[in-house]
Amino acid sequence: MTERSSDGLDERRRKLLFRAWRRGVRETDLIVGRFADAYIDKFDDAGLDDFERLIEAPNAELYAWVVGTETVPASYDTAVLAKLKEFHVQKFHVKKSQSRAEEGR
Repeated sequence: MTERSSDGLDERRRKLLFRAWRRGVRETDLIVGRFADAYIDKFDDAGLDDFERLIEAPNAELYAWVVGTETVPASYDTAVLAKLKEFHVQKFHVKKSQSRAEEGR
């Protein structure tokens, strides 16, 4: 579930934030939802267009693009997807490092 409030967001951003967290597959919800929490208020109109198109992609394809197991089609290969992939890698590695540190205690 979203960790941020939609207060102060315009209607389009509120709708996109809602949709980012309710894609239907938990793994994708977590990846896209957390990214939306962090960046939804930072996108310009073109970035919002790219994000909206991205969250309309099928879950399996979007997940594969983010984790790097499939080549991204040119129509989805945007700065927003690059930022999402970077965000996911950063979050994944931080959590993985924290888990390892806790196991070593």
